[in-house]
Amino acid sequence: MNELMIRCQGISKSYQKGKTVVTPLEKLSFSVAKGEFLALMGPSGSGKTTLLNLLSGIDSPSEGSLIIAETELMGLSRRDLTRWRAKNVGYIFQLYHLVPVLTAFENVELPLLLSQLSKKERHARVRAVLELVGLGDRLHHLPSELSGGQEQRVAIARALVGDPPLLVADEPTGDLDKESANRILGLLGRLSREHGKTIVMVTHDPRAAEAANRTLHLEKGQLCTTV
Repeated sequence: MNELMIRCQGISKSYQKGKTVVTPLEKLSFSVAKGEFLALMGPSGSGKTTLLNLLSGIDSPSEGSLIIAETELMGLSRRDLTRWRAKNVGYIFQLYHLVPVLTAFENVELPLLLSQLSKKERHARVRAVLELVGLGDRLHHLPSELSGGQEQRVAIARALVGDPPLLVADEPTGDLDKESANRILGLLGRLSREHGKTIVMVTHDPRAAEAANRTLHLEKGQLCTTV
């Protein structure tokens, strides 16, 4: 039996909006194996982003048990969640969120600047992950000098540079043309198969979901089917 990276048991998320209690997620239970590539699908408002925020430690559940990388996240303080997230999660955004005045190298190095690594160690890691995503010849290019697909690969390298076991991706191909999207999906697949990264990807595109090992479908905050 594969070792688990994520174990969700009866997790719900609720918050107060005026006089109304809103529950975007209700009693979800599922697990994700280490090294699995999972796609998360559902219509707008189904709770996908809320779930991604819980899995990445940006937010915490209102109830239930959520164990990721052998840590129970339920009840952790904001400070402890931040520390846990820095060590365990790489976040890949749809719109890249690169700093426009920094080169690809400098953008990828950013998460390491507060680490205990030496300058030599930081630079070695940055070069290694940029080589891994196929951008070893674009180290000193600004985002404006890169294509959309290349910018997304820089964003993936930035998510990888701290060597987290879990990558979460929010519509990583949503702003890309078909060829660039296929390259990004192929890269994510290789990171799962060859490097053992666990990947959870939110997508609206069934073709993108086909790149994953398995798909979860959410509808109105509840799990509908698994494929």
